[in-house]
Amino acid sequence: MVPWLVARQGIDLDQAAAELGITVEQLETDLRLLYLCGYGQMPDELIDAQWENGRVFITNADTIARPLRLGRDEALTLMVGLRALAAVPGLGERDAIERAMAKLEQATGASAEAAARVEVAISEGVEADLLADARRAVEGHRRVHLRYLVPSRDEATERDVDPMRVVNLDSRWYLEGWCHLAQDTRTFRMDRIARLDVLDVDGTPPDDAQLRDLDAGAFTPRPDDTLVTLLLQPGAAWVSDYYPTESVQTAADGSQTVTLRTADTLWLRRLLWRLGGRGTVVSPPEVAQVVSEGAQAALAAYGADADPPGTGG
Repeated sequence: MVPWLVARQGIDLDQAAAELGITVEQLETDLRLLYLCGYGQMPDELIDAQWENGRVFITNADTIARPLRLGRDEALTLMVGLRALAAVPGLGERDAIERAMAKLEQATGASAEAAARVEVAISEGVEADLLADARRAVEGHRRVHLRYLVPSRDEATERDVDPMRVVNLDSRWYLEGWCHLAQDTRTFRMDRIARLDVLDVDGTPPDDAQLRDLDAGAFTPRPDDTLVTLLLQPGAAWVSDYYPTESVQTAADGSQTVTLRTADTLWLRRLLWRLGGRGTVVSPPEVAQVVSEGAQAALAAYGADADPPGTGG
């Protein structure tokens, strides 16, 4: 749009909107965004737009005075991304995506044919109605009631949640919100939500509710979680790559001393039992004790008598 307007300085606002195929209101909204665009952050580095007298003037836009040309790979990537965005259930402004796709397909020819052969599946086992209800609850600030499956405890929990956002991370959908059961912000994998009911109750989270930083992954440890130190033999070194850790020290023989934080040690106990003697708890002693007791109970059930795994014995 900017190069087009730069080449038509003083064009009538209504005429510009008609030729661009958008409403005057949309054009004015786009023009207001130009005040935030440029090649830097200083006032003289940002684009200036004027249209108060019904005619549009764009200045300080020399760096983008000519339209950028997309390469084949760039166009293909953009079209596949738009197809993925269009596949999101409950997404508003879908007509804007379809218009952008139509323009790209018309302009790129062969790239459009290649993009059409790409099938985008973004639901990843989550029903469309479930995603749509979750998004509706977020947008309408409505509380939801969840029946949530917790694999680490092999149980289903019932809880009320004030939803804060729905995100897709590493091809999985998550609902993040203030959990009234935990009295804290929690992130729920949506393919583990057995049931979601949107309640006719205000779902505005408390003022101190904070969204988690998901740059490092969907589940990030908190500072007050239990700090556990493990000694991993070379055959169990994959654990430090698979799970978030605080620190990893590798010895000359390939073994690792790993520290990590966890709010629930049940999954950690099961992990150590699965590792057998290749993983042991160094600290804290109470975690080492419950690992030992659980392993001894399992051995007793089989009539075995041996040093239990994960305890260092």
